[in-house]
Amino acid sequence: MENGLMDALVLHGVGDLRLVQMPIPTVSEGQVRVRIGFCGVCGSDIPRIFSKGTYNFPTICGHEFAGTIELCGPEVDEFNQADKVVVFPLIWCGKCAACENGKYVQCIDYDYLGSRSDGAFAEFVVAPKENIIRIPEGVTLAEAAQTEPAAVALHAVRRVQEPIVGKTVAIFGVGPIGLMVAQWARIMGSTQVLLFDIRTEKLELARNLGFECAYDSRDVDPVDVINTQTVGDGAHVCIEAAGVPQTYLNALGSVRRGGSVVLLGNPVADVTLPATLISQLMRREVRVLGTWNSDYSVSGNDDDWRTVLQAIASGKLDLSPLITHKVSLKDSTEVLHMMKDKSEFYAKVLIHP
Repeated sequence: MENGLMDALVLHGVGDLRLVQMPIPTVSEGQVRVRIGFCGVCGSDIPRIFSKGTYNFPTICGHEFAGTIELCGPEVDEFNQADKVVVFPLIWCGKCAACENGKYVQCIDYDYLGSRSDGAFAEFVVAPKENIIRIPEGVTLAEAAQTEPAAVALHAVRRVQEPIVGKTVAIFGVGPIGLMVAQWARIMGSTQVLLFDIRTEKLELARNLGFECAYDSRDVDPVDVINTQTVGDGAHVCIEAAGVPQTYLNALGSVRRGGSVVLLGNPVADVTLPATLISQLMRREVRVLGTWNSDYSVSGNDDDWRTVLQAIASGKLDLSPLITHKVSLKDSTEVLHMMKDKSEFYAKVLIHP
């Protein structure tokens, strides 16, 4: 912090990451400055850094983070220095119809920490006080840094909009969010959670979390497995969490009559649906639901974020086993390249200043 400078990993162009010293961001009225404890690397960060780019350069990426308040700006009375907090990274316009209804993820003119504005691959980040939630007692900063993806996972399950108690949930893609979806399904009372992936290590991690029905899609046909496990009926809920054409086909092909398919994974390629499959979806009267981001409440109501933090604090949601890497900001470039190349197994990667 000498001379008001901080370390930051700055994206200057596609694939052009530089660890630099830059001015610590200033705090305006209604804002707080957070000293980063941990920032998770989202699956979307890898294409953002190495292939797609951000909305403008230079940008500091990173939107899954927790830390401690270092400074409160004028008109901030709700928080104090050293409070442990998480930050909802979507900064809504407050003027559109969606914002007026409190549906901030549907905002038509939003800003976003880590992609449109500077995020948390740095020592400090500044955010509006409305986007800040205090972390409950007993929740570590490493756990809290996973609040954002865990809220996204919860939102995906809640999109079904009907109880899943006693029902079969099939999840295609067992990355960190897929594993969080599985935990939420179990917490909400699903009696049969079936998981599918093609990475042995991911399936082992799922089994270590208590999900015995974790299958390698290279060895079995997921549709056959689900039909066998459900006496031919199919799953009540299928959640596509990989974004791969084959997993879309598997999810849509294994849902039962009147069931729901939730599209959660970011698509990596175009998907072509056979006419026979579309006909089946029509005849089964299947609901296909999109999901994006998570619900957040300014007034402190029961939103996805507060539910996550309460579930971590109570021990119902176990996020620590998902952490496979903790690396310093200085060592983060090497790990980001590892994630791009998939040169070793990883689940949740956390960067700390």
